[in-house]
Amino acid sequence: MIRLTQAYFDCGTIRRDSGDRTVKWEVRSLTVLRDRVNPHFHAWPMLSAKQHDFELFDDVCDRMEAGDHLNAKGLSEIVRIVSDMNPSGIRRFDLDEILNELSEMKA
Repeated sequence: MIRLTQAYFDCGTIRRDSGDRTVKWEVRSLTVLRDRVNPHFHAWPMLSAKQHDFELFDDVCDRMEAGDHLNAKGLSEIVRIVSDMNPSGIRRFDLDEILNELSEMKA
């Protein structure tokens, strides 16, 4: 199935994740995400809570396209948005710690 996804979108790489013993399909190019992947999910929205995560993700892609991630204020806003994605997931980093680090960068 994962290879079919890769073939359908004609992009991305497949890797094994030894942490949770799964296989992942990854796309790391912002241009490819905006041109190939995101339009698919606009045309065919998911019928689950993942659609909300996609909408947040799409917003982050828009902000990155605008260069917001290149300054501390914009990056802080992106970090806040991302913290609302996948609420049942395990967080490796504390949101407040990240935001504190970013606020120190501004000074």
